[in-house]
Amino acid sequence: MIENPFITYGYESAEYFCDRKAETRELITMLTNGNHTALISPRRMGKTGLIHHCFAQKEIQDRYYTFLIDIYATKNLQDMVYRMGQVIVNRLKSRGQSAIDGFLRFVTSLRTGISFDGQGNASWNVGVGDIKSPNFTLEEIFNYLKAADRKCIVAIDEFQVIADYPERNVEELMRTYVQECRNAVFVFSGSQKSMMSEMFSSPARPFYQSVSMMFLKPVALPAYESFAKGHFEHAGKQIADDVVKVIYERFDGTTWYLQKVLNQLFATKDSVVVDDIDKAVEQIINQNEEAYKDVLYQLTARQRDLLVAVSRERKAKHITGSAFIKRYHLTTASSVQKSAKILTEKQLLTHQQGIYEVYDKFMSEWLERS
Repeated sequence: MIENPFITYGYESAEYFCDRKAETRELITMLTNGNHTALISPRRMGKTGLIHHCFAQKEIQDRYYTFLIDIYATKNLQDMVYRMGQVIVNRLKSRGQSAIDGFLRFVTSLRTGISFDGQGNASWNVGVGDIKSPNFTLEEIFNYLKAADRKCIVAIDEFQVIADYPERNVEELMRTYVQECRNAVFVFSGSQKSMMSEMFSSPARPFYQSVSMMFLKPVALPAYESFAKGHFEHAGKQIADDVVKVIYERFDGTTWYLQKVLNQLFATKDSVVVDDIDKAVEQIINQNEEAYKDVLYQLTARQRDLLVAVSRERKAKHITGSAFIKRYHLTTASSVQKSAKILTEKQLLTHQQGIYEVYDKFMSEWLERS
């Protein structure tokens, strides 16, 4: 048992995973019936947790090799191939040297970077620079997936970043390999809805009509209230009936923010009421204040002004309109548009269906009071 049941990173077990029963069943059904899936939602809504939770189910564990590859920080094909190889080797470690040897029979380009100690435990000693020919190593990895002694489920997290790689054929390359790999089924997880939708729904893109689409929404409020109350009571603590509702509405039901605030409240209070929420949020913001200041320092004055303006609107529309510009003493429509583009690229702003929001909701509250 862990000390604080409100997990803010990683996946522990079903006990600490809130609801998602319908989504778990839907995703498992799609995967076990051979359907590649695009799993789409804003970041921090719980996509990665859902994938971990599905992978932890007995019907998946007993029948499949599972690999979750986060490529969010990758900048090119070489980085992506490195991450794929690293994750596969690390996942196969628990199955012993024979499983690693099976991988290396196909991925010969990485053989010299993987060593074994006297007990047969594998060590990953490969550097990104050791991936001399990413296309070749990628082909080897897919050859392994095709020939693995179990069916594989491969989840690639933040898949939309491949569209920004300098190599221009990555989507085509991945589509070809995925199509030919009959021994594996893929989850393509992404947080940029417009880009992910374009990748999988546009006839002009390689992955057109190649996946089932799944859009992840917030966990229903009653389920979260029951989840939170149960963990507080199990620990001998109390939480007032309306606390979760207030947090839920304040942060649009986004899983990570709910978990973070509840984690703070659980850590500091034995009996929680609504009036405790503001203090908990304030404590979280204070912990991150220096990082927020560093972010602002790297922006131009116009970018900072727009970020503050959006935070005060919470959900900003028509930001290049004269009313918005006048209300927040901005400059011109063209400068606002340019700043919005840069802030969106830096992932400080999100832009969905004409609405701009500050990506980090805690930072948004910090900016709003500045």
